[in-house]
Amino acid sequence: MTSAHTTPTPAPAEPVPPTGRADIRIVAASPETARRVAEVLRRCFDSTEQRSYPAGREGGTRLHLTVDTAHPAEPARSWLATSRTSAADHPQDPGPAV
Repeated sequence: MTSAHTTPTPAPAEPVPPTGRADIRIVAASPETARRVAEVLRRCFDSTEQRSYPAGREGGTRLHLTVDTAHPAEPARSWLATSRTSAADHPQDPGPAV
């Protein structure tokens, strides 16, 4: 007799934003806190208008926005430039000596 093993159905995947964009969700205890975090992100990246929703029964706010990482403003531009790695930054391991 075979056992009836069922695999839970995975939740539908969220759509992936286009290349160069990132969807961001902020969950905070108050709408003001969520807005302050979104404001910092908007200073660094072009972004869409934020959308806010209740976060759940406990209260709080969930805020969504999409940022354009292809067109960063300062200070993100300098941070992104210095955080990118290149092959020159990481020399190849020469391997064991012969």
